[in-house]
Amino acid sequence: MIIREVQPEVDRNSVLAGAQFADAFRVTVADMDINARAAAQRMFSRSPRWVEALIELRNLIVAPFGLKTSGEHEPNAGGMIGLFPVLDETPERLVAGFDDRHLDFRVVVDVAPATGGRDVTVTTLVLTNNRLGRAYLAVIMPFHRLIAKTLLRQVCLSPAPR
Repeated sequence: MIIREVQPEVDRNSVLAGAQFADAFRVTVADMDINARAAAQRMFSRSPRWVEALIELRNLIVAPFGLKTSGEHEPNAGGMIGLFPVLDETPERLVAGFDDRHLDFRVVVDVAPATGGRDVTVTTLVLTNNRLGRAYLAVIMPFHRLIAKTLLRQVCLSPAPR
């Protein structure tokens, strides 16, 4: 399994207009039947303990600033994938995320045919709303890249429990 950083192929204006940050990672999986929701469920339904510990630490740090913690997001009609409300969905693409005081965040999971399987691409888009958002993004960026790759690896594992 090889995870590659790729150029984001998401139309920023249609997903999160004004986004100042975007990155994308891709892996090819042998599962010919996987769709975007199944890939997102494999990514976000379970996390390694070290990722959960980072999220708990993040929640403790941001709560005094009035920022949303991982349990405070309202599900949309599309439900939730892990911690994130689903905003839009087709079999080939799932968009999840939320808006907060400091920044607006979207994660896009795309699935497309590939030689020997399916390409699964996770793209992250961020629109910072103020200095706090820019500072927050700078602090979490080293962790974001590691977490994104770790969660994308889970797409190659067996399906997430329902």
